[in-house]
Order: sequence, then C-alpha cells, then structure tokens
Amino acid sequence: MRQNGIHHITAIAGPARRNLDFYTQTLGLRLVKKTVNFDDPSTYHFYYGDEAGQPGTILTFFPWEHAAPGRLGVGETQETVFRVPEGSLGYWMHRLVEKGVPHEVPAKRFGETVLAFKDPDGMRLAIVAVPAIGNEPAWSDGEIPAEHAIRGFHSASLLLARAAPTGAILTDVFGFTEVAREGSVVRYKAGDTALGGIVDLREAGDFLHGRPGAGTVHHIAFRAASDAVQAEMVDKLLRNHGIRTTEQKDRDYFRAVYFREPGGLLFEIATDDPGFEVDEPSTSLGQSLKLPRFLEPSRGEIEAVLPKVA
Repeated sequence: MRQNGIHHITAIAGPARRNLDFYTQTLGLRLVKKTVNFDDPSTYHFYYGDEAGQPGTILTFFPWEHAAPGRLGVGETQETVFRVPEGSLGYWMHRLVEKGVPHEVPAKRFGETVLAFKDPDGMRLAIVAVPAIGNEPAWSDGEIPAEHAIRGFHSASLLLARAAPTGAILTDVFGFTEVAREGSVVRYKAGDTALGGIVDLREAGDFLHGRPGAGTVHHIAFRAASDAVQAEMVDKLLRNHGIRTTEQKDRDYFRAVYFREPGGLLFEIATDDPGFEVDEPSTSLGQSLKLPRFLEPSRGEIEAVLPKVA
C-alpha cells in the first residue's frame, strides 16, 4: 500500500546550540543529519527524528543566531504534534516541569489527550498519548527511557482563513480523507499511515496573517514514494487545481518540489529515497558536518562561519 502522510516539517529557530540541546536532550530526538541550508550555507540545517530518520519522524530547523521572532497567524502551521505511548503522558508532564518548559494543562481533542508546550523560540508543539504503540521501535540515548520516547509525528495543525481549498489538495493530491470535525477544526487522515498520517485544518476566517521568523514553520513536506509518484502529484496539482510547482531540487536525502497551497502555506513533496544513510552509516548519523557536493570545495570557509555546537 502506498504510504502517504507527512515526510518532514521544517522550521526557523534562533541560536543553533539552544535548538540542538532542546530537541536532542529535552525531547530526546536523534540528530540524524547535520548539514547546512543549501541556499544559505552560513547557517546549519539540523534534521531530528527517530533512529533511522524515517519519513514521518523528521523535524528540521534553519537556526539563525539572530533571527527575529515570528508571529503565528493564518497561512501557517499552528502546531507540530508528536506521538508517545498512552502511559507516558505523566512522564512527559513531569519532564517539562523539570526542564522549565512552558506548557498547558492536558486537554482532549478528538478523544485524545494532548499536552501542548513551546520550544525556546516559542514554536508550538504538542504530545499526544496514543494507545497500542508501546511496542513500536523507539530511539533513546539513555536519558529518556525507550518506553516513554517520542515515536514520530502524530499530526500537524494548519491555521487557515478557509479550510476547504486546502482540504481539496490534501484529499485529491496527497491521499488524505476527511475523518472528523470538532468546532472549527477539520481532521484529515492518510489511510492507515501511523507516522505523520493526520493533518488538522483550523479555520480562522479574517484573522491576522502570520509573520515568518524564529518559532514558526517554514514549510511542511508530504511523502512521495518515488519520483514517479511525485510526478503524478505535480501533474494532478496543475491539471485539477491550476497550481504549478518548482522544478525538482536534489536535497541529497530526498528530491523535492515546492508550491504555495491555496491557504498560503509553503508545501513540499519529498521522495522517500534515498534517505539519511546515503552519506554516513546509521551508527554515526548526525555526528559530522555533511555538505552537498557543490559546497564541498568551500568547506573551510563554511566551517569558519558556522556557530560551534559540538
């Protein structure tokens, strides 16, 4: 069965060291790739995920040391949501308190218990307690017990003036189906995809537009199993919705095309292959700085201007 759903989510952050510490130490994600922004190699591009960096687990950041704070508004990803086993929510509440992480009281959404919190840049995150996932593989570096570790994305919540046009892209192009409504939120699900298989659209009407900056999501990427599947999606976007994508860009770990969806968000379609082990073994993912071939001749100059993180 074709796997649809979220491939990765990319956000903007402030200081690189602070970002790295929060996501690897406080949340216990694995740094699966340390590279640079291909379009601005003076800044890092960090990829966090599970042990192998599976699609549906990858949260990435462009950390600019002096990035101005962004502002949440329509046309943006409102919240990035992780999965944990049902019995682990108490552990995470205690951990957030212990680490001084701003958080809300647990709440019910679509029958699930959700713990919302923010990262050091104010990015909106949440953890959802999901039953029957305790036996799924989990990455642990030893500080967070494997039985409580995050197990990829549960969902992403998008804030929109109108939900229907974006919903049409999710269903027609990306293989999602509307499964529920709760207040102003419409939930879409990608079949039986476990990792990153849910997108919630929150309709806000005539609300303030977002402003990019630290703590905001830059783009959300959806999965394509192959170049051929990606090409089908590109064709359907143009044929059925009149939307053109960029040309395909080689990001070394996937091949990507980009477009603005009707609500104003930047969407990406990313291939599942070749993955993050293409330039380093799984045992040492994220340990050394990896550069695309076209930047390798400038490694010395790039390393000289990047902040020291480890």
